[in-house]
Amino acid sequence: LGLALYTGSLCAVTSAAFLYHDYCVIGAGPSGLQAAYFLQQASRDYVVFERSHAPGSFFALYPRHRKLISINKQYTGKSNSEFNLRHDWNSLLSHDSRLLFRRYSRDFFPNADTMVRYLEDFASLLKLQVQYNTAIVHVTLERDRQAWNGHYFLLTDQDRQNYKCSSLLVATGTWVPNVVNFPGSEYVEGYETVSINPEDFAGQTVLILGRGNSAFETAENILGVTNFIHMVSRSRVRLSWATHYVGDLRAINNGLLDTYQLKSLDGLLEGDLEDLAIIKDKKGKLHITLRFYLDNRNTSAGIDSITLPQDELDNFATRAPYDRVIRCLGWKFDFSIYNSSLRMMPGKGNKKKYPQIKPSYESRGTRGLFVLGTASHSVDFRKSAGGFIHGFRYTTRAVHRLLENRHHGVPWPSTVYPITQLTNSIIKRVNEASGLYQMFSVLADIILLRENATAFEYLEEYPVGVLAELEVQTGRKAPNGLFVIIMEYGRNFSGADKDVFYYNRAVGEAQHAWQSNFLHPVIYYYKRLPTEREMRLRPPDWPLPRPDAVHHIVEDFLTDWTAPNAHILPLRRFLENCLSTDLRNFFAESCFLFAFTHQKLPPFCRQGYARMQGLVGSEGLRRHAVEAGLLEDYSLTDFLGDGPPDSHEGSQDQLLRDHAIPVHPLQHLVNAKDE
Repeated sequence: LGLALYTGSLCAVTSAAFLYHDYCVIGAGPSGLQAAYFLQQASRDYVVFERSHAPGSFFALYPRHRKLISINKQYTGKSNSEFNLRHDWNSLLSHDSRLLFRRYSRDFFPNADTMVRYLEDFASLLKLQVQYNTAIVHVTLERDRQAWNGHYFLLTDQDRQNYKCSSLLVATGTWVPNVVNFPGSEYVEGYETVSINPEDFAGQTVLILGRGNSAFETAENILGVTNFIHMVSRSRVRLSWATHYVGDLRAINNGLLDTYQLKSLDGLLEGDLEDLAIIKDKKGKLHITLRFYLDNRNTSAGIDSITLPQDELDNFATRAPYDRVIRCLGWKFDFSIYNSSLRMMPGKGNKKKYPQIKPSYESRGTRGLFVLGTASHSVDFRKSAGGFIHGFRYTTRAVHRLLENRHHGVPWPSTVYPITQLTNSIIKRVNEASGLYQMFSVLADIILLRENATAFEYLEEYPVGVLAELEVQTGRKAPNGLFVIIMEYGRNFSGADKDVFYYNRAVGEAQHAWQSNFLHPVIYYYKRLPTEREMRLRPPDWPLPRPDAVHHIVEDFLTDWTAPNAHILPLRRFLENCLSTDLRNFFAESCFLFAFTHQKLPPFCRQGYARMQGLVGSEGLRRHAVEAGLLEDYSLTDFLGDGPPDSHEGSQDQLLRDHAIPVHPLQHLVNAKDE
């Protein structure tokens, strides 16, 4: 009895010790702060746990040589802030223009210390609820039918303080170094601790394990002082300009490729690192051999008693001993703090460094647990920018919108327009939207058609991977069909083995738009919302299932899709064919004639002219339209019969003075001509 009473009192004390929040965010890196911003703007109950004393602790150490590879373009020739974010890869989203990264650095590739300072200001200026020096060491579940997701998340920090949350947002990134264990791996130095002083490598011979940006960054730092550098990895080098994936090797770090191909002693090799072995001789030199040569021998038995590859093959590539071997193999997600009840499982294949999540960024094992930032990159690994700030700032916003609808009944933001604005709305977004541009093939704009296609509802930057769940995830209905606007590269243009500089690499005519290679807008039309089965069975490398109709807007050298004939006219005709309606814009005279000669007015005339909407016309405007071929030169003779020629001009001027004729704004003149 005493034991039972003690246990009951202990449980009561433990329960009372839990500090509750609706939302818990683990990690105050860029994605954690971005999530905090949206939660704060929505006045939600949240807290961010950060193990360090300041936000962005990853950037306090990495990259080791302090130069970021995320571009910071100061000038674009435009003042549109949304467009400029296409070329600002460091800023987080906020309403405060002071928190644009270009105000912190003018460098095209900024210093990592500037990122640390930027994140500190982002957290402090926006007064985000970040709890520093709090390392979450254990996360588990507590079943409760009253909870939002049927359970609460219980978190414990390093001081054994407990927290309870209804939703958990994991924004810890990938920070655990990848380590390959093989005989002699104890002689390997890690990227996280190796010296960054080039003079420490003067006159040395170095082997680097890995072939990503951290490996080439390390090589670039010591390229001018070493005897030679060899780099070994299981896969061939992947150049970002060929793969169109910003996580592959960037030009800023690829000096070693020059020295390799121009035969300046440095070189690249391919091989499985787990098959290697390292032997250290009496002089401290490191010899590379293969694991199977060692058999059951001890690596410390002495190099003279061990067979080396060059003993059998005298031109073995790595027969020269090395002074240092450096491991630069990237990072992986830390699974250690999550209890098995959360079922946080690593991905498969080349995604095993990330946790398994759905295209909605929710854990496959636990409802209510969302993964943000770099750790969520399994959704678009080697495809888009979801593992980097300029990508996950948008996916984090998408997750917030999903949560707002699920837990607070706030539907996905949308705007309703008359159908006459359909072409203009699409053209505006594909020319400005930064989320579509950066998260190509992952985030898409959704246009939901209203009954009889008289109007449409526009939703921005929705994750296409959960298109089948759109009605549940957004709170919006799609009973009358929809358009999906997405950005894509050509199907066969990207790849490590592709020559992206071949002579006829681009097309310029609208009839060849489907062959476009560079990033360009693609519009999918569905008469009904695709099903989950159709999403699963979609063609390989297609972001969406087969549509009822599809339209490619031809690629443009300036990424400016505003050309009247090459871009706008083909798009308008595609939309008209899908909707069986006329989306042209007309002058008032044309609408007037249609009213007498047609049984049904075009939508533009019904929604504009018939409702007395438009600009007041003038003779100058009318004459300009006639001379441009956009308007027929109807003379008053057609209506008043034969009369003295001189009187017609006077009568027409008088008519224009007495009765102003409404016309549509000038920016729509280009669509008025009936092609």
